[in-house]
Amino acid sequence: MNRRYRVVIAKPGLDGHDRGAKVIARALRDAGFEVIYTGLFQTPEQIAETTLQEDADAVGLSVLSGAHLTLFPKVVELLAERGRPDVLIFGGGIVPPDDLETLSAAGVARIFTPGAPLAEVTGWLESALDERESSVTG
Repeated sequence: MNRRYRVVIAKPGLDGHDRGAKVIARALRDAGFEVIYTGLFQTPEQIAETTLQEDADAVGLSVLSGAHLTLFPKVVELLAERGRPDVLIFGGGIVPPDDLETLSAAGVARIFTPGAPLAEVTGWLESALDERESSVTG
């Protein structure tokens, strides 16, 4: 890891199931990331504001309610509007394979579905942020 990255983990919308988000937050923390967990029932605006206030490098969004096509792109849009299009957005939850291309086109870097190995999530995020950091500084 080039440096200790800051990651916001958020539960947008009305989905009250946060076990997966908490597991990811702990795995990221254990892997050396600085993690800010926002808790349940966050609006895209609240998530964008937290990301700005915490000067986060990445945002992990967790949705099990099926609202990912609305909520994930909205967070991407709000961060771009607020001058932070560089924040890496990734997600997890129940996301049908048919929606992956739409989310990618909207600026979501990666989606992890239930059962994804924690080492895959932490390894991918570290590599993606290191690569982004190297391209900015190099």
